[in-house]
Amino acid sequence: VEEVANLSLVSSACDVVSAAYASTKESHPCLGSVCDTAERGVQSVTEATASCVQPVLATLEPHVAAASEYASKSLDKLGEKLPLLQKPVEQILSDTKELVSSRVAEVKEAVSS
Repeated sequence: VEEVANLSLVSSACDVVSAAYASTKESHPCLGSVCDTAERGVQSVTEATASCVQPVLATLEPHVAAASEYASKSLDKLGEKLPLLQKPVEQILSDTKELVSSRVAEVKEAVSS
């Protein structure tokens, strides 16, 4: 999970969503209070669940470690095949806009000639 979260694409997407969430909470006070209440509820559930799940996780530790190692290797292979995962959202959007603009320019040129 940590490796996935550290991918540029995932990390920058989370930053964009987080900024939008914070902006929405700030811009709409009623919605902000609902979000604050929901956040407190999720935090309470998370804390309660963590204490119950901890003994199970300790038992499953060797299996989790093996699955984590396999997932890490698979993620490395995926990163090699999809370099897009190493780029931030902003760069992907910018590259896409440039590509579309150049294709549109090519089409205009073909049509005009």
